[in-house]
Amino acid sequence: MTHQLNPDLQQFKTMLKDQGVKYAIASFVDIHGMCKAKMVPLSHFDQMMQGSELFTGAALDGVPQEVSDEEVATMPDLASATILPWNSEMVWLASDLYLRGQPFEACCRSILKSVLQQAAEMGFQFNLGIETEFFILKDQDGQAVPISDRDTLAKPCYDLQGLLDNYAWVDEIVQAMNHLGWDVYSFDHEDGNGQFETDFTYTDALTMSDRLIFFRLMVKEIARKHGYFATFMPKPFANRTGSGAHYNMSLADLKTGENLFVDRADPRRCGLSKLGYQFIAGVLRHAPAICAVIAPTVNSYKRLIARGSMSGFTWAPVYICYGNNNRTNMLRIPLAGGRVECRAADISCNPYLGAAMILAAGLEGIREGLDPGEPHTENMYTYTTAELAEMGIKMLPRTLGEAIEAFAADPLSESVMGSLMYQTYVDFKTQEWFEYHNHVSDWEVQRYMKFF
Repeated sequence: MTHQLNPDLQQFKTMLKDQGVKYAIASFVDIHGMCKAKMVPLSHFDQMMQGSELFTGAALDGVPQEVSDEEVATMPDLASATILPWNSEMVWLASDLYLRGQPFEACCRSILKSVLQQAAEMGFQFNLGIETEFFILKDQDGQAVPISDRDTLAKPCYDLQGLLDNYAWVDEIVQAMNHLGWDVYSFDHEDGNGQFETDFTYTDALTMSDRLIFFRLMVKEIARKHGYFATFMPKPFANRTGSGAHYNMSLADLKTGENLFVDRADPRRCGLSKLGYQFIAGVLRHAPAICAVIAPTVNSYKRLIARGSMSGFTWAPVYICYGNNNRTNMLRIPLAGGRVECRAADISCNPYLGAAMILAAGLEGIREGLDPGEPHTENMYTYTTAELAEMGIKMLPRTLGEAIEAFAADPLSESVMGSLMYQTYVDFKTQEWFEYHNHVSDWEVQRYMKFF
């Protein structure tokens, strides 16, 4: 279970020991948002909490250090302590990275905390809910296929039969989430064969980002226990919908907890306050750069298309615009109002960096009193390129290459990430894009090998 901060480490350690915990995991993430860690016996818990565990950043992706540099240390956050539901002998703790006793400037978690501090200085708490979409599959004759032989519908979204066929592992994941106090309120079979979604209650952005990191780890481990595997690849199948990680966002009054995005008298009839519209305007201004972080892979941009799934539309955004409950916009204001959903984010994102970028953009919109114009209630997929140009609506980046160019050119990026992580992100993702183009794909071989 997740525990609140307790200054008495000895009491906390005793409590863990009484629950059968043997080992503590000091975990942090690399540029991809993947868990990296060291494990210590519980007898060394005190030392671990004081930064005893050291890591060579040069051995990892996007922890920018030279081989000759002094190691970074993990400083675990006791409030994040989580006993593994699938192995109660271990407790996991999200950690910040430190260098020479000071916060390491390129630590993903610390980057988010820095922007959250900016929000706090303006009197805001950034609340975040992330919808988790993913595929659970099995290997069959060298192919990745759905677990259920009956999961073959052309339109499998909300299919109860498919959900029931996967009940054993779905139930284990949902029970684990609820045991951790995450309050799952819905789960379903999604629009791809073998694809599922879990929805759980929002919380502050740092806690939600910790939970997404842990969620991906947990789902992979539970799926593996059942003989299957989970994929958080944004678009594993060309003819099926991809896996999003929609960010549901609001700002609350730091003192009272009141949702500051709510306005039942909204003249635009979206239930959103002026503050919320200013936040939206800031996000739209910086959308191309943000996209490079919330849709961070080559594969991400095969999800961000209007059509391409067997069931019709992909349900993924293509244009930089906002609207009411209309799912064809990048930013959607659900029926109840009071929150903003970013639909461009996918399940492969690093949530610390994604939340930091989108919050910083929203705060800029508030500081500058920006306005996003009127909401779009129509199906944005049906407009022609000329019609969109006439309305002044631009497209989201079409490729990772376009997105990284936008990220590199936008001053917001370096102001959020700091010079070291900014340059590291640009260099790493540019190289990823180049490597993709150097690869000869099956599509090219089939199209050109005997064509000429």
